[in-house]
Amino acid sequence: MTSRILRPVRAARRTTRPRSAAALGVRVPLVAAAVIAAGLTAACGPSSQPTGATGAAAPATAGQPSQALPAGTESASASAEASRSASVTPPPSASASASVRAPAGASPTPSRAQPAEPAPKPSRTSAAPAPAARIPGPGYDSSADARKLIDAALRAAKADGRMVLLDFGANWCGNCKAADKVFAQPQTAAVLGASYHLVKVDIGGNSSANSALLRTYSPSGGTYKMPVLVVVSPSGTVRTDTHVTGNPALTSDGIGAFLRKWAS
Repeated sequence: MTSRILRPVRAARRTTRPRSAAALGVRVPLVAAAVIAAGLTAACGPSSQPTGATGAAAPATAGQPSQALPAGTESASASAEASRSASVTPPPSASASASVRAPAGASPTPSRAQPAEPAPKPSRTSAAPAPAARIPGPGYDSSADARKLIDAALRAAKADGRMVLLDFGANWCGNCKAADKVFAQPQTAAVLGASYHLVKVDIGGNSSANSALLRTYSPSGGTYKMPVLVVVSPSGTVRTDTHVTGNPALTSDGIGAFLRKWAS
């Protein structure tokens, strides 16, 4: 009796054990697969590359974990970032206008100190031209000390660089009077005053001293045709002597050309 009752139980045990083993055999691979998948996920991280049309995931960059984002997330985050930067940072024109229209009493924004500009150098002013030399009037002063006048003219010439013009003539000489009229004309007087110290020496009288001066500056001798014009440099050297070269035309153009030629 007892053996009959135990037989079904043993039979049932024989039948249920294979089933439990089979079920256990199915569950063990599933658990192992889940564990392996979890390990791979923890080691590699979820894929951030979107899948293509075929459904295969694009490979992730080596060494960089990536995170999958739903479609449209990237563009939405970029738009949000752009709007955030636009709301925080005002445009240059707005900040400039805000700094200009700041309310009264507000503390001004400290500006960067600008380096001090160097003081402008004083401009070089050209030296003022020397005043025009004095031009003697017409005629010749027989009582004047011609030697002293010539020496004074040479000292002045060394100081200002002008030439010395010696005019040897006589009060009764017609050509000398014609030359005096030309000397008095504005154009000729301007050249004389700017470039010469004029000394007039009377050789029409009986002054032996003045005749000696004529022979000193015009040593060619013979008969002199008056006026005798001699140009002397500041150092005392004779540059030209009309007793040798001949007188220029006693006109504004003739005497003017002569004076300009020997002025320097």
